[in-house]
Amino acid sequence: MNPLRSSQWFGKKGKDGFIYRAWMKNQGFPPDEFKDKPVIGICNTWSELTPCNAHFRELAESVKRGVLQAGGFPLEFPVMSLGETLIKPTAMLYRNLASMDVEESIRANPLDGVVLLCGCDKTTPSLVMGACSVDLPALVVSGGAMLTGKFRGRDIATSDVWRLTDGLRSAQVTEEEMNEAEAGMCRSRGHCAVMGTASSMASMVEALGLSLPENAAIPAADARRKVLAQLSGRRIVEMVREDLRLSQVLTREAFENAIRVNAAIGGSSNVVVHLLAIAGRIGVPLELADFDRLSQKIPLLANLQPSGQYYMEDLYYAGGLPAVMKELLPHLHTQALTVNGRTVAENVARFSSLDPDVIAPLDRPFNPLSGIIVLKGNLCEDGAVVKPSAASPHLLQHTGKAVVFENIDDYKARIDDPALVVDANSILVLKSVGPKGYPGMPEVGNMGLPKKLLAEGITDMVRISDGRMSGTAFGTVVLHVSPESAVGGTLALVREGDTIALDIPARTLNLLVSPEELAARRAAWTPAPAEYTRGYVKMYLDHVGQAHTGADFDFLVGGSGAAVLKDSH
Repeated sequence: MNPLRSSQWFGKKGKDGFIYRAWMKNQGFPPDEFKDKPVIGICNTWSELTPCNAHFRELAESVKRGVLQAGGFPLEFPVMSLGETLIKPTAMLYRNLASMDVEESIRANPLDGVVLLCGCDKTTPSLVMGACSVDLPALVVSGGAMLTGKFRGRDIATSDVWRLTDGLRSAQVTEEEMNEAEAGMCRSRGHCAVMGTASSMASMVEALGLSLPENAAIPAADARRKVLAQLSGRRIVEMVREDLRLSQVLTREAFENAIRVNAAIGGSSNVVVHLLAIAGRIGVPLELADFDRLSQKIPLLANLQPSGQYYMEDLYYAGGLPAVMKELLPHLHTQALTVNGRTVAENVARFSSLDPDVIAPLDRPFNPLSGIIVLKGNLCEDGAVVKPSAASPHLLQHTGKAVVFENIDDYKARIDDPALVVDANSILVLKSVGPKGYPGMPEVGNMGLPKKLLAEGITDMVRISDGRMSGTAFGTVVLHVSPESAVGGTLALVREGDTIALDIPARTLNLLVSPEELAARRAAWTPAPAEYTRGYVKMYLDHVGQAHTGADFDFLVGGSGAAVLKDSH
């Protein structure tokens, strides 16, 4: 084993060593606890403001037991916690800030390895991004999904929020029913019970090899989640002794595996911006086009909401993510290394699908359409994404007139106006919700349909924006249009009544306006005045990249390693 990084603190002679050890002893730790033992940081995103992660204190205790059993010394530390359900204006605005917190907390402290406790949507990418920029031995323990919700004799989960809300707006659901559904939907600890962004990112860290097998799907309320946490505590100590670092696991092959797995599970479109950002931190070349190319031959195997019928709890009982990956082995890099020291093929060898209704075989998939399709055209020169498994077949090729909302406030003010000129063939266009425009690229791309169309029984329309949508959402929704409208992308030039042509099979999205007219509009376009002139949001606006690059800060791409350049005292 290489010399422990923590010995640069606790093994020092003289004044510095005295100070480091003395102040640890004030917590009641005897000196042999941190002498010649791997010091393991438990990076905890517990917060009562992040309901998905509110059980992480218990999970951390399980990790600690494992670390102690393996001969390590666990030290828990907090970092900024991003709760998608409460944070305004959007948790995505703070993903990069949280990643900085993680990176600097790991680098600055006497840690030899790290266990990342992740749950709610942005906690997973932010913790992994920060850890990548330091590149110490690290692994992920996810918090797990909540139990499937129950409401009036049927199963419900987060995807039903959109259905219930539309039902309330069209007078098909009452306020009393909404209140009852609230209590029945979130009936246990854990994150969203569908294949939303939280479950998708938990699946991504397992597919990337950053967690022990079965991490993605064990329900939060299941005791086996604590067992996995304890085993992860043991394993991180072994990783330190083996000097197995993130850069040895997060290879190009690992990212290709993750993209293909995301296609097979019907994972969130948000995975795109997060994997691009993680790849940028660890130095693996990855671009938007890879998501389309690598997904093309992968069918949808997991019959999970929002693209299917079942829930994360059902996925676990059917064999979990390893069973999905077992079916996918012909398409995966089977020799890719994972954090337990074994290859992908070794990890999934003992698994198989226990319920073909939930995890379909590769030769009889649940849906031949899957993955992320990347669109190109004059409306999205740098790309846009669409999730075909969540789209309506009759809208995959569609030409219609634009109904344009200049920003989210304009949308909220007019969407239910009886005078709004709109029909089922219209295309809803929302501007100024990209990384810089909102700011933070919120999950508003799956715009609710006009009330008068809901009353007619219309359930889907083509919707286009430079924002994101919740991984729990569905519909024929074009997202992440890049360049965004706030920086002068063509989306900024769309006007009411313009004709837009969407062809998902051909992977094109075009505004049918002449080049001369677009040039005239561009010459007349001016950016909106700055709303933020100080603080973190000002820094965000100055440095955030566009969606097709992962929306990371330009100065955070890459990493600084684990060395502390200036000593203390």
